[in-house]
Amino acid sequence: MAKTTVRFIVSFTIHDGQFEAFDAVAREMTALTQMEPGTLVYDWYLSPDQKQCRLYESYVDGSAVLAHMTGRVVQALVPKLLGFSAMSGFEVYGDPGPVAAQMLAGAGATLYPPWHAIGR
Repeated sequence: MAKTTVRFIVSFTIHDGQFEAFDAVAREMTALTQMEPGTLVYDWYLSPDQKQCRLYESYVDGSAVLAHMTGRVVQALVPKLLGFSAMSGFEVYGDPGPVAAQMLAGAGATLYPPWHAIGR
């Protein structure tokens, strides 16, 4: 598996009246992801009207992505979060490895493998 950084951008549209519930789950996801080895960035961005949200994630390599995808955050909390929102976009940049790539594609992600890069 390639040892390159893998990044995600996940977009959510928060259902009307569900911001507080969405926020509670997002906070729990952040706390748990912070403890996962190989997580570099897990940052949430919110529109001023609290209806659109972007989650920017970065992992040290594909092994860290696979650990995240098979862990509690994705397996238990993402379905809960989707009860309060709809995923409106999901992009993955880098090589997450074949198993994680299949999982990500199954979750609706568009994968962008490295092409021209100077970064890790």
